[in-house]
Amino acid sequence: MPLRVGVIGAGMIGQEHTRRLTTVVIGAEVVAVTDLAADRAGLLAAEAGARPHASGAEVVARPDVDAVLVTSWGPTHAEYVLAAVAAGKPVFCEKPLATDAADCLRILQAETAHGRRLVQVGFMRRYDDAYRRLKRLVDAGDIGAPLIVHCAHRNPTVPVSYTSEMAMLDTAIHEVDVLRWLLDEEIVSAQVLTPRPTRRRFDHLQDPQLMLFETSGGVRVDVEVFVNCQYGYDIRCEVVGETGVARLPDPARPAVRQDGREGVAVVTDWRERFGDAFDAEIQAWVDAASAGTATGPSAWDGYAATAVGDATVEALKTGETVPVDMEPRPSFYSGAQQ
Repeated sequence: MPLRVGVIGAGMIGQEHTRRLTTVVIGAEVVAVTDLAADRAGLLAAEAGARPHASGAEVVARPDVDAVLVTSWGPTHAEYVLAAVAAGKPVFCEKPLATDAADCLRILQAETAHGRRLVQVGFMRRYDDAYRRLKRLVDAGDIGAPLIVHCAHRNPTVPVSYTSEMAMLDTAIHEVDVLRWLLDEEIVSAQVLTPRPTRRRFDHLQDPQLMLFETSGGVRVDVEVFVNCQYGYDIRCEVVGETGVARLPDPARPAVRQDGREGVAVVTDWRERFGDAFDAEIQAWVDAASAGTATGPSAWDGYAATAVGDATVEALKTGETVPVDMEPRPSFYSGAQQ
């Protein structure tokens, strides 16, 4: 019997994941959909052969919903994740787990009280083949102990609703999670430098930004976030070790020679760059949820990313180096990173 999934949030990422659940992933079907926009929920439900509902609470409460996928507006995530945990149902929550660290802690407490992992957070880069190969190199010690990591996260453009704080909370949050996973260390401080802003931005937006992090083991990390780079969607990561350097490879593209030039096409869309990783992520969730549990990025990982995000936003506002305020990791989540 397939895993019966209720989807909360029918926006772009909700539509993407619903498509995966219905056409790509094995072992699942979507049976319920809700969204603040009833017409959008109705349209997505019709496409998936599911039933639309007026609220997330209705979706979670349906007895024939085995697992819940949360892709709604960030500030609503905690409410729906907590409801799913209370119902004993596995839940996949797109990042962020919650927009407030206190809400993340409530989720940790609820899941710990339940006694079994139910929450997976949508940090899909851990499922990207290039990042996985990079982690294997680091874990094997092939370049010695990591000393420095250089990262870049570049988007061609962003909408007018994008704010300076979103450079961390919506964009670099992926780097924060993948760095914690890659290095197996927590981030303990954050600083933000603001270079001369690009003219190709909205007046309210500081772009680019250079985020500087330090890990518990003393690794120094710089993350360039440039969301109006114009030329494409460009994700970079380079780990400098004691005896070598390991660099994330560019996506494979054919080289074309034409008109006296040779060139390679640049990826321009995040769905193109990480499509396979999203597929693998959702398949892993379905497999675990079918067994009544969760694997992959945990509620602890969601909390840690939010705590680092809080410190980074404060650093942007103050210009200071800000320590990350994080509770000790519960033993319940030891070894949970995958």
